[in-house]
Formats: sequence, C-alpha cells, structure tokens
Amino acid sequence: MNQHGTVLLSLTMLAALGATGVRAQTALAPRDLPARSVPVPLTVSPQMQAIIAAPLRTGWDVLPKSGEEWRATAAAGAAATIRMLPAMRERLHVKVESSTIAGVHVFIVTPDVIPPENKDRLLVHVHGGCYLLSPGEAATSEAILMAGFGHFKVISVDYRMPPEAYFPAALDDAMAVWKVAVTMANPKKMAIFGTSAGGALTLEMILRAKQDGLPLPAAIAPGTPMSDVTNVGDSFNTNAMLDNVLVSPNGFCDAAAKFYANGHDLADPMLSPVYGDMHGFPPTILTSGTRDLLLSNTVRVHRKLREAGVEASLQVYEGQSHAEYARDDTAPETKEAFGEIAAFFDDHLDK
Repeated sequence: MNQHGTVLLSLTMLAALGATGVRAQTALAPRDLPARSVPVPLTVSPQMQAIIAAPLRTGWDVLPKSGEEWRATAAAGAAATIRMLPAMRERLHVKVESSTIAGVHVFIVTPDVIPPENKDRLLVHVHGGCYLLSPGEAATSEAILMAGFGHFKVISVDYRMPPEAYFPAALDDAMAVWKVAVTMANPKKMAIFGTSAGGALTLEMILRAKQDGLPLPAAIAPGTPMSDVTNVGDSFNTNAMLDNVLVSPNGFCDAAAKFYANGHDLADPMLSPVYGDMHGFPPTILTSGTRDLLLSNTVRVHRKLREAGVEASLQVYEGQSHAEYARDDTAPETKEAFGEIAAFFDDHLDK
C-alpha cells in the first residue's frame, strides 16, 4: 500500500474511533422528552379505567417529619380502608379474626370454603404501606383477596411500625411469626406473599431464613416489591408523575422508607433485597403494571432470580400504577392477578 493509501486508512480508522466515542457519549446522555398527555388505555376493564384515570394520590408530596405525624397519616388512610372491608369480606366470603403469634399481632383470614387440596396449606402475608402505613385491620385487604380468590387460609402479620419500632422491627416480627407458622403446617405446603413493602419483606424473609437456617416456603409472591430503597431503577424516571399512587421517587413512600430505616444503610439487603444473594430461593411469582414506579425494581428482582437459577414468573398488567391490581376486588384484573398467584401456589405447594 502506498503512502496515500496508508494516510486514508489512518483517517478512516480515526473517524471510526471518533464516531464510536460520540456514540458512547450520546448513549449516556439523558433523553429529553416533550410534555405530553397519556390517555387511559381502552384495553382494560371499566373498573380499571376508573382507577387509572384517578388523579395523583392526595398528599403524595406531603412528607411527615415525626413519628406522630406519620402515625396520624397512617390512621387517616387506615380509617378509609377499614370502612370498605366489611363489604369486601362479604363479597369474597371470607372471615377475619384477630390473634397473636409469638407475641406479634396477626389476623387469621379464612375463606368460607376451603377445597380439599388446600386443607393443610397455609399462607403467610406481610402487608404493604412503605413500612409505615396500613396498621391494624387495614393491613388485611390483600390477605382477604388471596383468601377469597385463592381459597387459602392466611396469617396476616400486623408488624410493628414507627414510631413504635424502627428497622428491623417489621422483618423481626414477620420472622417470629414464620418460626411458629412452620410448626403449624408443613413448609412444603406454605407460601409467603405481600405487596410493595410487603413484597420487599417477602424477599427479606427468605434472605433471613436462609441466613438463619430456617425452613423455606414452597413458593413466594412478592408484588411490586420495594426491592431497592436507594432509588435506583429506570421506571423511577420513566413512570414519575404517571404512576398515580407513588407518583414520584422523592414522594411519601421514599420518605417513609428512610424514616423506617432510621439511619441504617439503605443498600442493606434487609432493606433493599435486590442486593441480596437469591440462590436457593423458592419458586417466585412477581406482579407489576406498566405505569408502576417500581416496575423496574420488580423486573430487576425477576432477572436476579433467573440469574440465580430460580424459577420465576413475572406478570405485568396494562396501564396499572403501583399495586393497582389489588385496588378493587370487583375488577376482572384483580381476580386474574390473584388467580395467577393462586395457580402458581397450587403448582408448587404439596397437596
């Protein structure tokens, strides 16, 4: 090759390298999007359309500063939920009884009819609410849905929350109940489930059980888990102000998680379980929605489980914001979501 050809080759190589550098810089640049309106999807039920069309959650940007302020916020929300529970229990043919296990307040949720295959099966439920909301009876709504649609007996853990107790009180209470529950039923016939903070606690319980050498359940169902409270996850940005429940990564739920953590490292797997070792986890079914602020953190858990060789299913519902699959027991999407979880449990729990 002559000198002219060598120069041309060198310039071509430099141009290619330069283009690669530009592409790399462009790939890391944020994507600026124009303001736009996002319509309610017409591909979902009328009940779900109404939920999706609802305005942003009232008080999403009101961040209580003290335990007493959080208690008042939780009490107001709980009162609204509790008013709806009697009719919900009646529709789903479920009864709820208050009890205590290992010194922890729980609710025993029992469907009127338990099919023969579920007679000796038992589920443990850990409720959501960003570790600070849904105290007392208000914590039972998801357990009622699971008992009603799945026809399982459920123990719902009413774990301690601030200002009564801080991290790791919720996990400690859930594990205290679990240690007794595995003497009430065969762990191979048991499952753990929960949504949001309850989804994170479900994952944290498996990490703690592995650590302590305790029996594991046959399956788990973490719904849209708060799996990373360090605020890492693509949908924290893509679904911000679109999710009408959590609304913003810097809203009330982020503040609540930090208040519960009480200065503890937020990347600790017992607060952000996506950073834990998921090898040996039981089969898992995860649930989220396309507008969920925690969609990415649900997806990240799914991928972490699959990388660890764990059987894991992921169901994502059209148009739904955070945990809206558990919002209305009359919506067909709710029956479908809990039906999927119940079928998953039926496949993996011994009969």
